[in-house]
Amino acid sequence: MTMVFAVEEINRNPKLLPNVTLGYSLYDNCGALVIGFRAALALASGQEEQFLQQNCFGTPPVLGIVGDSYSTFSIATSNVLGLFRLPMVNQFWEFIFQCKFAPAPAGWVEAGGALCTGQEDLHNVESELFDVSNLRPEYNVYKAVYALAYALDDMLQCVPGRGPFSGRSCASLQRLEPWQLVYYLDKVNFTTPFGDQVTFDVNGDALPVYDVMNWLWIPNGTTNIQNVGEVKESHKGRELTLHEDRIFWNFESKQPPRSVCSESCPPGTRMARKKRQPVCCFDCIPCSDGKISNETDSMECMSCPEDFWSNIQRDQCLPKKTEFLSYHEPLGICLTTASLLGTSICTIVLGIFIYHRSTPMASKPGGGASLKWFGAVQQRGTVLVLTSIQAAICTAWLVISSPAPHKNTQYHNDKIVYECVVGSTVGFAVLLAYIGLLAILSFLLAFLARNLPDNFNEAKLITFSMLIFCAVWVAFVPAYVNSPGKYADAVEVFAILASSFGLLVALFGPKCYIILLRPERNTKKAIMGRAILKT
Repeated sequence: MTMVFAVEEINRNPKLLPNVTLGYSLYDNCGALVIGFRAALALASGQEEQFLQQNCFGTPPVLGIVGDSYSTFSIATSNVLGLFRLPMVNQFWEFIFQCKFAPAPAGWVEAGGALCTGQEDLHNVESELFDVSNLRPEYNVYKAVYALAYALDDMLQCVPGRGPFSGRSCASLQRLEPWQLVYYLDKVNFTTPFGDQVTFDVNGDALPVYDVMNWLWIPNGTTNIQNVGEVKESHKGRELTLHEDRIFWNFESKQPPRSVCSESCPPGTRMARKKRQPVCCFDCIPCSDGKISNETDSMECMSCPEDFWSNIQRDQCLPKKTEFLSYHEPLGICLTTASLLGTSICTIVLGIFIYHRSTPMASKPGGGASLKWFGAVQQRGTVLVLTSIQAAICTAWLVISSPAPHKNTQYHNDKIVYECVVGSTVGFAVLLAYIGLLAILSFLLAFLARNLPDNFNEAKLITFSMLIFCAVWVAFVPAYVNSPGKYADAVEVFAILASSFGLLVALFGPKCYIILLRPERNTKKAIMGRAILKT
């Protein structure tokens, strides 16, 4: 009756197969494979004459066969019908009501068998193996009839000259070959009014739907089977629908049994099987630093990307914190303040010397040292040559491999340290060596000239300032090498500031003192007084 209902519903649908009326023939295999074979072959060969409607006689044009609900009968029949390239989809009805459609087999009525009228009420059926709330076999018949109807409708939509067959031809209803309908049946894809997708895979199998059944034990000794869910394939993948409130657990606790000996591992952990125990027994091991698991019962922990680190819960990767020498932190503020202070002092000293440039102390080019060896021209030439050499070294270093910011992830696992790398280590070493050479030469020359006859011997000041300079930079090398990250940059800045302040205070401090506070000593006679006395 399901087939009858589906066929009549399709015939009433003006959008599906318009101007085409479907018919049907019903056969009973009587539970015997040989009888089912005979009926299928009679339909496939067209040798059995049947009437389709009251005013239609002759051999029916068979487009497809809806087979038995038992897979054994259907598969066997399908193998035979495959020789005729005739489409077939499974079905079943008479078994449910234990009746036979007319004409009934001989002796059926005499033996007390009932005739199927098509008006049987499914709600009156009581069976341990069938529940009227789950008409899965009948629903499959319904979908099978509609699959054939949609395939036929697609075939009739074919445009001549654009068909899929030889010479781009189309199949016609008047000269239809069953194998032509199979072509369109393979491509059927529609959704039933109940929301189920009907299509076929590459093997010609329909998307399966499995019912989840729950056996209920009745106190009188009988059983009842209740549908509590379903598993079905669709274009979205495999979907499980489970109605847990319908499930009856036949235990004292009325709760589902435990299927594992260990609780599920939450996100942030991974499963580790216990030795010599069943596979359902495991420990939950927290993910190590830098790894996460964001799913329940994860077998492995995933490593975070290079610039990310795991959070405390180990279930999410977060961007690493960044660390660099900033103007906004105390260390950066102190270094910046010291730099600005030194710049201000240099500006003040420059202003003092410009203002008092006519005095001997401000115009004195090098004290006693300049009087004995070099004049002003020689001193300026020497400074220009030595500075040019240092400028050439710096230019070559910057051109070949200049210093650049570097993202260091080795010092700390959970943070990124931005630091300044020297680029060319050779260039940096040559520059430091040249500066050290100049400092040593200045120190030696000043040391040799410390006892020259002069009331204001500048050589002593140069000697002291070079001692400070050398001490600072000798201590700088090991401190710079062993300082991590931003502290290496801070050590370099501190060394520059310390040596600069040493030179500024040692060389220009006494001069500014005399110029500002002891102007009586800022005369040529006072400066040369010691030499005159010795003479």
